[in-house]
Amino acid sequence: MTSPRQLPLTIEEAQAALRAGDVTSSELTEAALARVAELDERVGAFLEVNAAAHEQAARADAELAAGTDRGPLHGIPFGLKDILATRDQPTTANSLVLDPAWGAGTDSVVTERIRESGAVIMGKLVLSEFAIGAPDANKPFPIPRNPWDLNRSPAGSSSGTGIAVATGMVLGGIGTDTGGSVRGPAAANGHTGLKVTFGRVPKWGVTPLGYSLDSVGPMARSAWDCAAILNVIAGHDPRDADAADEPTDDYLAGIEHGVEGLRVGLPRPYFFDHPELDTGARDAVEAVADQLASLGAVVSEVELPHSDIAKDANTLTMLSEALTYHRPDMGSERWSEYGSSTRMTIGRAALFSAADYVQAQRFRSWYARRAAQLMTEVDVLLTPTSPGIAPVSSEMTDPARRIRQPSYTGPFNLLGYPALALPAGFSPEGLPYSAQVVGAPFAEGLLLSAGHAYQQVTDWHRCVPPIVEQEG
Repeated sequence: MTSPRQLPLTIEEAQAALRAGDVTSSELTEAALARVAELDERVGAFLEVNAAAHEQAARADAELAAGTDRGPLHGIPFGLKDILATRDQPTTANSLVLDPAWGAGTDSVVTERIRESGAVIMGKLVLSEFAIGAPDANKPFPIPRNPWDLNRSPAGSSSGTGIAVATGMVLGGIGTDTGGSVRGPAAANGHTGLKVTFGRVPKWGVTPLGYSLDSVGPMARSAWDCAAILNVIAGHDPRDADAADEPTDDYLAGIEHGVEGLRVGLPRPYFFDHPELDTGARDAVEAVADQLASLGAVVSEVELPHSDIAKDANTLTMLSEALTYHRPDMGSERWSEYGSSTRMTIGRAALFSAADYVQAQRFRSWYARRAAQLMTEVDVLLTPTSPGIAPVSSEMTDPARRIRQPSYTGPFNLLGYPALALPAGFSPEGLPYSAQVVGAPFAEGLLLSAGHAYQQVTDWHRCVPPIVEQEG
């Protein structure tokens, strides 16, 4: 049996090893399950491990041996955020409130596509309650912890997926992103994550948070791995009214395009000069810009005005739309069944007026026009993903902190733009920094090729938390 320490770090490596006969899916799966057994009690990534994982791996081995190859995810240990419906496991959204019958016996569109790819679905992963509430120790769900420092937050809401990828419990997984919930955990846990263009990946069978903001995206160690996942999950489905009918690309076919001549814009105001931005995080992203320039990119300073207001508009929109979904339960005796953070966060939207929501949408239209103009001048934007290292977990429920800190992810949810979070070095405390590459709508291929080029000359994405190195 392959030991956990021998488990390939990336999907790219594992799929090549499978086809070379150097490893089997059963060995990969057994190694991943061993990693879960060793670490999950401490880091809290899984809500439920899939009892059929061994069976799925054996099927993948038999298919590959018979010459049936479903693509790069075939036989790869994979995880799903427990906000996606799965026909063979319950979906809870990490909450006591969600009806157990929700999604029972059905797969979300993304789950269907992952199954068809031949991936081994290892189980359902922890998240912030309904993708918004901070962990509540008074509720019967695992408390997710950052594998780089167990006293710190792994960020949310796709915390379990971030932890599982970072520790090798899975080689790839699915998260959702309404204000940064793919990119935040990718940043905090030290791997790659892609927030897709709004509508690029169908949301049918996914518990909603913000109807006009939600997206479903890949989380994995590298840009190559995220491209392999996106090849599987992208594309229209008529069951999702928001699904874009825009043609998809072969995201792996263009991954080696490089960055020669790529116009990279650094939006200095707000994204690089906010008083709450950690200087180490800023310096790390500027080092990414220098590296891209050395590879042939053309870097310039630009401005995306009023991005501070965009953060607030995204928050107001998200919470208002969340309250629309949750009001029947929050307005009943089920209020106390929500975690304390969840009910207070969503509940505060009751203080917003219809005029507030309309004004946020008016600003959204203006901001979209300004961003579209900017994206005719550059190909991508480069910013920090988060303003600093992962915070101590106790700070996550501090409302003043949320108001004070900038969001470098939320503005691009408001726009519906794709954005790729890339590992970009470490702080003096040994915690990950992250850079965010943002593109125009449906420019996922461009972002992934830029990320891949950067990762060909750096190895931040290959760094493993010490808690893993201590095992075995």
